Amino acid sequence: MSVLDLIRPELRAMPGYSSARMESGSTGVLLNANESPWPQDASRPLHRYPDPQPSALREQMAALYGVRASQLLIGRGSDEAIDLLVRAFCRAGRDAILVQSPTFGMYAVAAAVQDCAVLDAPLALDRGQPFDVDVVLRSVTPATRLVFVCSPNNPTGGLVSRADVLRLAAALAGRALVVLDEAYIEFADMPSLAGDVATTPNLAVLRTLSKAHALAGARIGALIAAPAIIDVLRRIMAPYPLPTPCVDAALAALAPASLRATASRLALIKVERDRLARACDELDCVREVLPSQANFLCVRFVDAVAALSRLGMAGLIVRDVRRHEALADALRISIGLREENDRVIAALAAESVLCSTSSPPKVSAGLATPGTTRSGAGLA
Repeated sequence: MSVLDLIRPELRAMPGYSSARMESGSTGVLLNANESPWPQDASRPLHRYPDPQPSALREQMAALYGVRASQLLIGRGSDEAIDLLVRAFCRAGRDAILVQSPTFGMYAVAAAVQDCAVLDAPLALDRGQPFDVDVVLRSVTPATRLVFVCSPNNPTGGLVSRADVLRLAAALAGRALVVLDEAYIEFADMPSLAGDVATTPNLAVLRTLSKAHALAGARIGALIAAPAIIDVLRRIMAPYPLPTPCVDAALAALAPASLRATASRLALIKVERDRLARACDELDCVREVLPSQANFLCVRFVDAVAALSRLGMAGLIVRDVRRHEALADALRISIGLREENDRVIAALAAESVLCSTSSPPKVSAGLATPGTTRSGAGLA
């Protein structure tokens, strides 16, 4: 069974919208797209529609991820790819996706919009957040079309090993597409699985320039998948998804000098992540720091409400993740500049002074020294 057989049958042969740029490119006298012949600003000629999939950016991103351009679809962040996958693979009211909670909320949002069920194989946070392939497989039903795996996971920061991802994909061949969300992989001590897509037809990988490459405001993400899947998704996505200024920003971010600067900043983030984790682990108000391979920490508190208030009074805005049942005492803290992280430590130290000495004992997070993998972060 081909992975294409999992796509909604009515979409497999649907031609999709043929835009003016898709039919003729962007050279010559352009009188085919009903555009204004005058730019508002001659220095920024935005009066023409952009290439739906700019070849220069596609080639550069393919090179960055070590894949072929035919395996790459560029969209508005990873979110657009998530939405396209759910719409392409899931029939409303009939099919389902599978997640491992707590995890990124957009998977469930996309499923709700498409009116498909969300199945759950929760992470075992009480055991260091291990991903269990057998638990996931037992949760798969005949209606399951997509299995989302977030690694490093948002909001916990834990990794899923390459062996586990490939074992899961092999077990689900012909049954479901495994979608590996690697939005934070640049911060991890493990390489991407993008290269495995070529030999694993039912594996797709999500990547983004928002995090490591500092382009959250440009909204440039990518899906890496079998060319046949890319072809179907291109036919159902918006005609012109990539604004010209965003494409220009992405090309600049992928220039050699920019990539060198990014590598340096990634190293600093990892050092600061480990420093902040160690500092938090020593505070009386902190119950546990979950092992993280991302650019954030998920921290469990004796009193998360008090910690959130204390940080707010210090002008520090963090993510309240207590809506996740398994993280009812937790906050997610992004790694900032060194001085910003110092302010986090100072605010939480002030909160620790008020924390009762009779609070429950800490749970060891297995914190590592900078540059090493923490215990439980690379899960088998």
